[in-house]
Amino acid sequence: MTSPATTTSTWTIDGAHSVVEFAAKHMMVSTVKGRFRGVEGTLNIDDEQPERSTVTAIIDTATVDTGVEQRDAHLRSDDFFNAEKYPKITFRSTRVEKLDDERWRLIGDLTIRDVTKEVVLDTEYEGQIKDAFGKQRAAFHATTQINRREFGLNWNGVIEAGGVVVGDKIKIELNIAAIRND
Repeated sequence: MTSPATTTSTWTIDGAHSVVEFAAKHMMVSTVKGRFRGVEGTLNIDDEQPERSTVTAIIDTATVDTGVEQRDAHLRSDDFFNAEKYPKITFRSTRVEKLDDERWRLIGDLTIRDVTKEVVLDTEYEGQIKDAFGKQRAAFHATTQINRREFGLNWNGVIEAGGVVVGDKIKIELNIAAIRND
């Protein structure tokens, strides 16, 4: 008896060509952006039934980069990520919903510090190619928004004129490149 051919392919996130960015309001009016330089993960893609696909991603909190070292050090501290105690942010998909051939909704568990919450990533498949080395590459773009306080990122300061230093809503944007494992 032969087993049916598998239609699942495994892809590795290419950390050198992937970007995880975030944006937060600063002093209620301006926007500060940052990124994490350390991202890795695996995509298990079911080519015939993409809704059965899974994604696991890990972000190194110590790689946070806003372009201002003093702010980055504060973000790595216990006021925010506590990179020493909680070195990783993780995402594990729980389901995939197809919207059309290129747009998907990726639902999963996001863990920051020791708090896990369900998030929805609005995801767009951007296509794939074979690179100069013969490797199959695919690209995805995804966005979501979280409330940082729900993940224990509670630090803030009050502005003398009213309001706060850091907004609660954090916009997240991912540009993910992945390489098919052969």
